[in-house]
Amino acid sequence: MATDYRIPAHKLVRPDKDRFLDEENPFEAMMSRFDKAAELLDLEPGLYKVLRQAEKQVIVSIPVMKDNGEVEVYEGYRVLYNTSRGPAKGGIRFDLQVTLEEVKALAAWMTWKCAVVNIPFGGAKGGVRCDPQAMSAPELEKLTRRYTSGIINMLGPDSDVPAPDVNTNERVMAWVMDTYSMHVGHTVTAVVTGKPVELGGSLGRREATGRGCMIVTKEALKHLGMPVKGTTVSIQGFGNVGSVAAQLLAREGCKIVAIGDRSVSLHNAKGIDIDDAIAYAKKHRSLEGFDKADKISGADLLTLDVDVLLPAALENVITTKNARDIKARIICEGANGPTTAAADSVLDENGIFVIPDILANAGGVTVSYFEWVQDRGGYFWPEDLVNERLETIMKRSFEDVLDLSRQRRVNMRTASYMLAISRVASVHRLRGIYA
Repeated sequence: MATDYRIPAHKLVRPDKDRFLDEENPFEAMMSRFDKAAELLDLEPGLYKVLRQAEKQVIVSIPVMKDNGEVEVYEGYRVLYNTSRGPAKGGIRFDLQVTLEEVKALAAWMTWKCAVVNIPFGGAKGGVRCDPQAMSAPELEKLTRRYTSGIINMLGPDSDVPAPDVNTNERVMAWVMDTYSMHVGHTVTAVVTGKPVELGGSLGRREATGRGCMIVTKEALKHLGMPVKGTTVSIQGFGNVGSVAAQLLAREGCKIVAIGDRSVSLHNAKGIDIDDAIAYAKKHRSLEGFDKADKISGADLLTLDVDVLLPAALENVITTKNARDIKARIICEGANGPTTAAADSVLDENGIFVIPDILANAGGVTVSYFEWVQDRGGYFWPEDLVNERLETIMKRSFEDVLDLSRQRRVNMRTASYMLAISRVASVHRLRGIYA
């Protein structure tokens, strides 16, 4: 009799049925979605166990001599979740809210994100628990270099390739690259992505995540038979992702009626001049005081009667507490984890078409892949070619997920996880287990 390797259904977590112990725990949320997709794929118990665990988790102590002569010690993390498809890829964030659980969840998300768009990377993430706003540039440089030296054995263009994330930027990536290069004795530009163009960064990288959001939003509108011109959009978050997505969607003919950052949320039913808002935010470092739209609450920004809602800021902003109030026809998740797993079924019930984060915001890692390829080849592409190739991958990936969604009669999030997990599992089957 053949052995049945499927996971017994009662052993899997069903996010639409089971009670959540902690709705806002990012790792629990990611894993509940993983479990649902694994059950639908009839994933073998052995592979289920392998894919549910991070390969490597490192915690490092980071002493820093402050400008005033005092020593402060910070805690840093780096998690490599899965590297079966290639080098680990994932950002480094500096924030007071950084935890190992958060970093582990984000590393898993990166694994599925790279697999969804079918680029040859695994998933990783890193972070340091600190308040970068309270640190000077020299202190941040010391922090970055000491953190890099602490995880140096994990890094490398063939093993682990960091990128910018929350509160880090191309300058921080330049410090990481330089520190790694000093350790190995020669310049290695391909050890990080999101670098300054002068150091081997790619044209189009800064705009890539927002551009990817614009591309998949247009694809969703086409799928639903909705015109792009005149489509109303509300965008939470006006940083690199939100502002670029707003600008590009406006250029395509969409009407951006609401925007918001940490300081304020704004609404203008006639549409907001996004170029004007970007110029204002750049000059004043926030949207506070921008007087060409009316102030609204952050909660109201999410529940406006619009065609498209694009959360591009924080995790866990759409929960069971507000999901029933959301009126948008489409949600494009520009941020990582903006919707809790418990809220997914509510959005489904209301017929909202969700473009999940592991697809919607994959433009950034896709162009990071292009940067890595260019660095290793020593030949750099013009920006129009970068954007053209990004559009090709994002459109193809959207169609792959949509096709699976139709075939299996599941929502786009479940289809994204199924597609990603099947691709990672397939590689594990081919490679086997080293013993």
